[in-house]
Amino acid sequence: MYILQKALTIFIGSLLVAIGVNVFLVPFELLDGGAIGISLIIHYVMGVKVGLTFLIVGIPIFMLAWRYYRSFFYNGIHGMLLSSLFIDLLYPLNMIGRELVTVPLISSICGGIFIGVGVGIMLRLNISIGGTDLLAQMIARKLSINPGVMIFCIDMLIVTMGSLLIPSIHLLLSFTTVFIVGVTTSLIVLKSVKA
Repeated sequence: MYILQKALTIFIGSLLVAIGVNVFLVPFELLDGGAIGISLIIHYVMGVKVGLTFLIVGIPIFMLAWRYYRSFFYNGIHGMLLSSLFIDLLYPLNMIGRELVTVPLISSICGGIFIGVGVGIMLRLNISIGGTDLLAQMIARKLSINPGVMIFCIDMLIVTMGSLLIPSIHLLLSFTTVFIVGVTTSLIVLKSVKA
């Protein structure tokens, strides 16, 4: 029963992340933090598929996890693989997103909520989608600091670098997305701790 619950959670969480990225972020060239943010930067600059790039960015981090933090590896690999697949399969939804939401701020907030809910429900079962969040967790454990602080710092760095590389990136709106993802994820994880 637990395996079925975990599989369903990975499916729904990955689906929500993919919708958040494709419907709300891509149409306005918005960024999220982490590996998704790096993948979006590469997509906006070079046109490479977001999910494929997300997978490639995650591979070296998962190799580190395999060597030093095996539990992080096992709890993240399925989420990363399915999220990568869904992000690319649902990429055509960006056309719907362009017509569905015409206000970039609303798109930024909605994208943050979808991604935050997707990541949050997976974290409730100790599943991650990997990427730089996984790297931040490993660094935080090594340095004995709060992983949330480390994730936030890495996310802000990625969004800032993206805005410097791509002039059309809306820095404030992308910061809004990162903030909403963080708040939404935290609320969902906190709810599971209290339950």
